[in-house]
Amino acid sequence: QVQVVESGGGLVQTGGSLRLSCFASGSIFSINRMGWYRQAPGKQRELVATIPIDGSTNYADSVKGRFTISRDNAKNTVYLQMNSLKPEDTAVYYCNAVISSGGSNSRRYWGQGTQVTVSS
Repeated sequence: QVQVVESGGGLVQTGGSLRLSCFASGSIFSINRMGWYRQAPGKQRELVATIPIDGSTNYADSVKGRFTISRDNAKNTVYLQMNSLKPEDTAVYYCNAVISSGGSNSRRYWGQGTQVTVSS
C-alpha cells in the first residue's frame, strides 16, 4: 500500500515563507508525477504546481514567481517552497503523486493535507 504524507504547514505573516514536504512510501516502483493542490474555504480545489519525472515544472499563475516545486527522487519526496506569502494563499495544501507499483498501471494518491495560514 502507498501512503502520501505532507508536512510543513503553519501560520506565517504576509511576506513570510514556508516549505512544504510530501513523502511517499510503500510499494513504489516509480513516481511519475508529483504535485501540490490547495483548497481555500468556499473555493474549489485548484492546482498549485506539478513536477513530472523529467523535472520540468508547472505553476498556477497565482503563485508563479513566488513558489518553487522540486523533487528528490531518491527520497520519494516533493517540496514546495513558498515565498512572499499572501493572505490569499491561505488554504489546505494537498500533495498528489502518480505512482506505479510495477507493470503498466499507475494510480493517483493524495495526502491528507496540511494547513497554511497567512495573516495580514
